[in-house]
Amino acid sequence: MADEIRLLDINPNLDRKALARRFAAERRVQIRDVLTEESARNVHAILARQTPWGIAWHAGPDGPHNVPQPKLKTMPREEMAALQEKLGAALRGRDYGFLYAQYPMVHAYLEGWAPGGPHEAIVELINDAPFMAFVREVTGMTDLVKADAQATLYAPNQFLALHDDSHVAEGWRVAYVLNMCAEDWRPEWGGYLNFYDEEGDVVQGFKPRFNALNLFAVPQKHNVTFVPPFAPIGRYAITGWFRNF
Repeated sequence: MADEIRLLDINPNLDRKALARRFAAERRVQIRDVLTEESARNVHAILARQTPWGIAWHAGPDGPHNVPQPKLKTMPREEMAALQEKLGAALRGRDYGFLYAQYPMVHAYLEGWAPGGPHEAIVELINDAPFMAFVREVTGMTDLVKADAQATLYAPNQFLALHDDSHVAEGWRVAYVLNMCAEDWRPEWGGYLNFYDEEGDVVQGFKPRFNALNLFAVPQKHNVTFVPPFAPIGRYAITGWFRNF
């Protein structure tokens, strides 16, 4: 598949040294136009038209859970309503929670859900030398050896609550969000990747964009803001962590 369709070709015109300086200074960077136009359009098409979306959710002590598309299609309305109530109760208090559409690309790869498909090709390319070397160069983390990946879609009424990805025992060094939002995204539509200081103030926010790679060292306090009911379906991305083991 990787030979038939261009997927993760890095834009040759990027100023890698400038990106590395920004990451070193701020521990985060948004790299716009990270892929060639052809690659970006192809990845977007896979996410928008070829991805069997399930959901991922977590409500306080209950979770995390991943519901694949076949099970999601048969979920009774009562069960979905109960899930929404759990999420509301968790977020009204002080608990952690999230809800978003998801396709677990690495899990699907290892379990053989769609052998030879485009999602498998993307997983392989993220872990291949050109893309991995690019991330090492920008972050300065030469010990990165592998990455996981999931397709994510924040649709209306979905969100990711504040957390810091402090899973250093799992080898997480750098979180990434490869945004493929083809819409001219309005701030009112939410879905921003925001970063916070210790007092809860937003210190930086990244708008959902087409063909933009967000990289940030972990841990850092961040969230994905609530997508309201009137927002379009379009906040597509591939997300995960680059690891040193």
